[in-house]
Amino acid sequence: MAANRALSGPRVSGRVVVMTLYLLFLMLPIYWLLNMSLKTNMEITSGLTLWPREITFDNYVKIFTDASWYSGYINSLTYVVINTVLSISFALPAAYAFSRYRFLGDKHLFFWLLTNRMAPPAVFALPFFNLYSAIGLFDTPWAVALAHCLFNVPLAVWILEGFMSGVPREIDETAAIDGYSFPRFFLKIFMPLIASGIGVAAFFCFMFSWVELLLARTLTSVNAKPIAATMTRTISAAGMDWGLLAAAGVLTIVPGALVIWFVRNYIAKGFALGRV
Repeated sequence: MAANRALSGPRVSGRVVVMTLYLLFLMLPIYWLLNMSLKTNMEITSGLTLWPREITFDNYVKIFTDASWYSGYINSLTYVVINTVLSISFALPAAYAFSRYRFLGDKHLFFWLLTNRMAPPAVFALPFFNLYSAIGLFDTPWAVALAHCLFNVPLAVWILEGFMSGVPREIDETAAIDGYSFPRFFLKIFMPLIASGIGVAAFFCFMFSWVELLLARTLTSVNAKPIAATMTRTISAAGMDWGLLAAAGVLTIVPGALVIWFVRNYIAKGFALGRV
């Protein structure tokens, strides 16, 4: 037993070393981004420093006081939330139909939905631009939110269908015998059973809409310009404003990190039970 312990000791410490190095490798870009956001441009361009010589919050102050910057975050959050709510609302009944009913062409229709998710956003940029310009939706949060639904609804249907198929059909029949109407059954009984799937689908819809740039830039100009588009326009006559760009990057990470924190349990269950 002593020999076994002696052999297992280095193996455990080796795992710890590898995991520590891996986490450091992952956290290094985030630390460097935070480090740059607390420096002046003069210090950033003068040389390499592992931490700020003099910490400054001027970059964050400018973002929170300059309308051209903080409005980008408001615009991004607006269309991301709209898209997530719409995608889940459309996907829930569609996924229920695919999981509970069999009809002519159901497999082909399900595959066709997924092909929309496989197409690159650049394919749809020009048609959406032309359509929204004609109907007056261009440069509004609804333009980006509805465009992202083309990609997020199929993904949400695919995820939710896997969770719904894991719920026994007998629950539907028992609820009908007990006198539940379908809306009441769906809201009170069925949705709590697939709460993990809803959380996973909402997470992926949120993250795709939050990081997508091409459609967000194409379908907006001034009033609904997202923060990702604002960050690409930080070059001035004085050069690149590295500190301001780093501060904007730090603040851009925060919403995604918060969403991951709140749905982390659902994501774990989704990888264990659902189609993720």
